Amino acid sequence: MSRVPVTVVIIARNEERNIDDCLASVSGWANEILVVDDGSTDRTVELARRRGARVLQRRMVTEGSHRNWAYSQSANQWVFSLDADERLTPALCAEIDTVLGAGTTHTHFTVPRKNFLGSYWMRWGGQYPAAQVKLLMKDHFRWEDTGVHPRAEAGGTTCGHLKEFMLHYTYRDFTEALRKLNGQTTLEARKWFNVRATDKRKADGKMNLGCMLWRALDRFFRAYVGRQGWRDGFIGFMMAYQGSLYQVISYAKYWEMVNLNEQAPQG
Repeated sequence: MSRVPVTVVIIARNEERNIDDCLASVSGWANEILVVDDGSTDRTVELARRRGARVLQRRMVTEGSHRNWAYSQSANQWVFSLDADERLTPALCAEIDTVLGAGTTHTHFTVPRKNFLGSYWMRWGGQYPAAQVKLLMKDHFRWEDTGVHPRAEAGGTTCGHLKEFMLHYTYRDFTEALRKLNGQTTLEARKWFNVRATDKRKADGKMNLGCMLWRALDRFFRAYVGRQGWRDGFIGFMMAYQGSLYQVISYAKYWEMVNLNEQAPQG
């Protein structure tokens, strides 16, 4: 068990392919494992309970508010926010024990991640170390209440940075990468459509053809050239292209919502 009590919180939906290995990476270390299930129709819940996790079921409306609610259900102040396609390593668990055991003034910590496509570790193009806030004190940290890519809201507190990496099996293959791209761009478009309802000037200033083209080009060249994505070969090209395509497809879906649908479709 961790020297300072830590709850691992996992947000899951139809993750039977990943959940067992994910839970195995924290079993025996986490003082509590909490899986918040978003209406899975596969064996996710069964497998989680078999591993000894406490399972709560709740429908996700927006990612930010869903994660905040999940953290609030933990029995411990320190929370490690883990996705089903991520794995902790023994070295990272040991580092967390050392840092928390020694006492810290930080309320949250970033963790570097090794991102994989299949078995290939993507080292370039901004894919590594790609650190994210993962370890946090639930009463001093929250995510922005938005549906996709929420920002951290931890005003007046300080962030530490852990050195040991975790593993992130981002995509099984290009098919899964494109499937995730489709879902994320729908959420991005819907987010800006909802912004438009209260602040049309802001939405029009951010979501227009010129801005989309600039961001698409900037994303590609920043990842492929500036961050040397070319060193990952064709995979590096595809990841840079996907970052560019994210901008194009998000705008296309937003344009469609504004000009054709008149209301954002619900997912």
